[in-house]
Amino acid sequence: MQLRSATLALGAALVLTSLPGWSQTRTAQEEANRQTVLAFYEKGLNQKDADAALQYVGDRYIQHNPGAEDGPEGFRKFIGFLRDKFPQSRSEIKASFVDGDHVILHVHAVREPGTRGSAIVDIFRLEKGRIVEHWDAVQPIPEKAANGNTMF
Repeated sequence: MQLRSATLALGAALVLTSLPGWSQTRTAQEEANRQTVLAFYEKGLNQKDADAALQYVGDRYIQHNPGAEDGPEGFRKFIGFLRDKFPQSRSEIKASFVDGDHVILHVHAVREPGTRGSAIVDIFRLEKGRIVEHWDAVQPIPEKAANGNTMF
């Protein structure tokens, strides 16, 4: 019975890996997408170097954050705002997830040292290895929680 189960599992794995779009290349592209987003985030949000971050952006940059404009100039303005108003802000990526051309980050962002900051989920969509779209959801970290769990 164990041999039959092992044979079925191997057969299922072979079928899955032969499906279109399922290959080591896709896995390598997903990791490349993740690394692109991580570099973009570090250059832009932490180093506040918009031009260095924009090397990871495609021909267009669609922004879904209502506080930021579309395009490279919108991103430059947002980073300028952070640099001017919150020069010591820091964002720590707690986790990253990849699904094809989407990369999701779970982030602890602290705009002013000594404050609790916010929990952020950032979602990026890439095309041809470049970031072309961004969404985020931001939740302030409360002083007290109704449970004993952390937000990270």
